[in-house]
Amino acid sequence: MTTAKKIVVECFENLFVHKDFAAASANVHPDFVTHSPGFPSGRDAFVEAMRNSPMAGADVSVKRVIADDDHVVVHLHFVLPGEDTGTAVVDIVRVEDGLIVEHWDVKQPVPPGTEMF
Repeated sequence: MTTAKKIVVECFENLFVHKDFAAASANVHPDFVTHSPGFPSGRDAFVEAMRNSPMAGADVSVKRVIADDDHVVVHLHFVLPGEDTGTAVVDIVRVEDGLIVEHWDVKQPVPPGTEMF
């Protein structure tokens, strides 16, 4: 596993699976930039927004992780309480000097009858 991939997997598992926001923030640069509408840039503001978002209460599973040099793509499945199928999310992050510095994402509701693998 590449270094960038290890950093991102550790951060995402702490952030979304274990809900350990302090541990997740250790992998994020203080001047982190997100291009995700509705979420603030800056490590502390972003992590706090994630802690207070509905996603903090979701059941999240990491489906796959793909790394290409300093970019890492993470495919996640989020299921909020009361939902049946949830949402598929693809996060793209850029790692620089051992920290996550930039983030993009795309989201799509999982259609009924579709199995996430």
